[in-house]
Amino acid sequence: MPALLDNISWHALSGPQAAFACGAGAARRYAPGFSPIIAFADPLRPDFASLRPFCEAGEHFYCAGWSGPAPLAWRIETQSTMFRMLWQGAEPDPADTLATVALGAPHAAAALELATLTNPGPFGPRTIELGDYLGVFDGGRLVAMAGERMHAGRYREISGVCTHPEFRGRGLARRLMHLLIRRQLRRGETPFLHVMHDNAGAHALYGRMGFADYCETIVRVVAPC
Repeated sequence: MPALLDNISWHALSGPQAAFACGAGAARRYAPGFSPIIAFADPLRPDFASLRPFCEAGEHFYCAGWSGPAPLAWRIETQSTMFRMLWQGAEPDPADTLATVALGAPHAAAALELATLTNPGPFGPRTIELGDYLGVFDGGRLVAMAGERMHAGRYREISGVCTHPEFRGRGLARRLMHLLIRRQLRRGETPFLHVMHDNAGAHALYGRMGFADYCETIVRVVAPC
């Protein structure tokens, strides 16, 4: 099913996660409050005009797989590339005793605060509703988390992976990811993730864990004028 993974954001937003999306025609976005991501049925010919009525001035969106000049009534704010990585490893060891908490609505503010501090990628106050999210707490403070975002077919994304700077170097993010990966494999799903090109440390870590590069794709942050 490689075509699904080639345009996974569109297949998620127009398929299993349509209830979390809005848009029209060949354009979709996560609804306000979720991750600010937009997608098109054909990334080479993005239908920004159909999407514009569903976006407000001041919003900023991540868009993958699209290149070319800025469309009418939109501006390109930043551009880079990211790796889409697919799990190729064995099932992680089930013996991990890491104490975790399933994150839900009561934890939304803490999750957003941690994501804002560490910038793991596009994240909104309702992002943790998109899948399983696990957190590690220290004295009532959320210090690490990882979760699931996009999914379509058998593919499910590991996302929102972050650790408070004061708690890095303890392997918390890796252990949280292993717990999620094991769940996904037990459900018959294939984990994947995204990592920015310039985040060489994370890219190398994910490779050692068992992920392999599937592709490198352009990613832009765009905003309606």
